[in-house]
Amino acid sequence: MSTFPAELTGTWVIDESHSTIGFAVKHAVVATTRGKFTTYSGGATIDAENPGASSAWLEIDAASVDTGNEQRDGHLKSPDFWNAEANPKITFKSTSVKVDGDTVVTTGDLTVGDKTAPVDIVWEFGGIAKDPWGNTKAGFEGSATINRKDWGISWNAALETGGFLISDKVKLVLEIEANKQA
Repeated sequence: MSTFPAELTGTWVIDESHSTIGFAVKHAVVATTRGKFTTYSGGATIDAENPGASSAWLEIDAASVDTGNEQRDGHLKSPDFWNAEANPKITFKSTSVKVDGDTVVTTGDLTVGDKTAPVDIVWEFGGIAKDPWGNTKAGFEGSATINRKDWGISWNAALETGGFLISDKVKLVLEIEANKQA
């Protein structure tokens, strides 16, 4: 049985002004550095009665990264990381959706640069509401932990005290408000 209410059935488009597509990674072994993308589009087609027939997609402008540090953002856009000039888009396209109790998992292909690898995104449904203008909104929070080396992103620097400057594990954080399409 699906945990989705029937009114979720339909096509939803991400509202960029009320959503965050971000990431978090350990830096120097001791602290977490966070970043987000400021330009992206995506959505989902949801079948509340048959969640397996649902799908989701996301397209991110790789050059829109914002970590609050211009020098670091420039390095992330460089060939050391995702080479945004040669590979301007980071994309996700679902291949399956599964519901297990309150857990919804979207499995899909994440493409960064010229490499594609599978990712499982675990979602929490936040609810449905109508805004003051009569638009139907839905909220979803998703997360996944990936190994950046699966996409050939291996740049790093050894630390004098042991370990490496940047963790291989990266947490993806998706805080989504979506608009239901007519």
